[in-house]
Amino acid sequence: MNRLHPRVRLVWAARSVVSAAVLGTILAVAARVLPFVPREVVGLAGVVLLLGVVHALLRYRSWRYEVRDDSIYLERGVLTRVRTVVPFVRIQHVDSSRSPVERAVGLGRVVVYTAGSRGADVTVPGLTPTAADDLRERLKRLAIRAEGDDAV
Repeated sequence: MNRLHPRVRLVWAARSVVSAAVLGTILAVAARVLPFVPREVVGLAGVVLLLGVVHALLRYRSWRYEVRDDSIYLERGVLTRVRTVVPFVRIQHVDSSRSPVERAVGLGRVVVYTAGSRGADVTVPGLTPTAADDLRERLKRLAIRAEGDDAV
């Protein structure tokens, strides 16, 4: 089983920092403008920050993926464990992408789009750019080979 790069924790923690900052700003404005909102409510932003950072650390510990003979297997989840198997014959196309935060820490992700209903795609985050490109190309080759094996 493959693990994500440890720097993905920074990406996930950064999202928590941004969420806590936005919430803190909204609560601070509300406490100043609305007389019925106590000023102590701004402390909730700190709780959100703490929970978000803890969640990022636990999320990293639970994330694994593996490219098998006929599928890609993903295992993830903190409160709810999710195990996903995507057969190569269901793969429509594969992308690699990098958000600004991911670029800042030298990471990227691979998105696997599958045949099926809307939103039927899986993402493998926390990969170095080289690893993301390699995984994308490997999945592409395996999907093409599986399509040939499955052709009528």
